[in-house]
Amino acid sequence: MGLFDFVKDAGERIFGKDEEKEKAEQAAAEAKERAAEDAKSRSLTRMLGSMGFLEDARVVFDDGKATIFGTASSQADREKSVLVVGNTQGVAQVDDQIKVEKPEPEAKMYTVQSGDSLSKIAKEFYGDAMKYNAIFEANTPMLKDPNKIYPGQVLRIPPLD
Repeated sequence: MGLFDFVKDAGERIFGKDEEKEKAEQAAAEAKERAAEDAKSRSLTRMLGSMGFLEDARVVFDDGKATIFGTASSQADREKSVLVVGNTQGVAQVDDQIKVEKPEPEAKMYTVQSGDSLSKIAKEFYGDAMKYNAIFEANTPMLKDPNKIYPGQVLRIPPLD
């Protein structure tokens, strides 16, 4: 006779789970996911709050996207807040909803590549490798050592005064 095609989800249910049980299991899985995302939101909010960059810091995490709310006293604090959250494992996007009390020009953002060093990045942006400390200072406290950066990390590159 040969091979026949049918609609897999049509027809009589004889293989186990009924529709109500499937709905209940799906609702339980969604509730578990919401609870996990709420826990991530609280963790990110605590971490960001401990840095002291924002007043009334709050982070909402949803499916890899972190939305940051609060007020920063400077553009640098705003950018550092975005970097602290964005350079956290599990965060793929940051939606910046931060208000700045004193608006200033934005810094450039740079994603570290394999083989990069702060002096190499300083040479590229400032024309002087010895200005690496300006990048290091602009990224503290996220950076604790100018020799410890990693590919994929995003850094602030502030304009030189």
